[in-house]
Amino acid sequence: MKWLTAALLTVAAVLAGLLVYRSAAPGRGGLRGGTALDTPLAVPPLPLTDDRGRPTTLAASDGRLRLVFFGYARCPDVCPVTLAGLERSYKTLSDEQRRRVQVQLVTVDPVNDTPKVLRDYLDRFDPAFSGLTGSPDTINAAAKALFVSNVAPAADHSEHMQMQSQGDAPAVSAPDAARIHGDELRVINPQGQFVRVYTNGEVMDGTLDHDLPALIRQYGGG
Repeated sequence: MKWLTAALLTVAAVLAGLLVYRSAAPGRGGLRGGTALDTPLAVPPLPLTDDRGRPTTLAASDGRLRLVFFGYARCPDVCPVTLAGLERSYKTLSDEQRRRVQVQLVTVDPVNDTPKVLRDYLDRFDPAFSGLTGSPDTINAAAKALFVSNVAPAADHSEHMQMQSQGDAPAVSAPDAARIHGDELRVINPQGQFVRVYTNGEVMDGTLDHDLPALIRQYGGG
């Protein structure tokens, strides 16, 4: 597991190098939390598919502020909790504010998470939420571009079967094998720039609820 720890630390270190300050107190633009990037990072136009089966890109913007979370439908704990927090935050907004924000899940399990699976999963939280999927290579590139840790299960199904046949480990089905992925929320402005990060804790403790109207004003979702 040393390689896993090293990989996660590398992602954390690179992301930390992009961040300039932490808005821990109210004031700066009316924001209470989150961490801003020193320089906004242009999101690459990686080819993906939305939850309606339509081609799109990671950088595609329809003029709204995007709150982007990487997760997956079979996630047993962090993802549903975070999405429930985002659902609550979204409901605190006025109708006009909601029209200026897009909550978006990018799957880290594209083999399972087809457009239909994503759509059915997101409908459990809010039909206005959207999802993106794509090839495993593109999803890995998307995670890397936004400095999201994305570590597959220790071995894929075929490797587990081989290990079992050799008597080295019990069989583990693919759905039972958990992924390790970053649980932070990425804020992407309408110009397709990654500008700010919120931790899972800030989504859950009401910090994002407080900040969303100011984020809309500051970053100009239109």
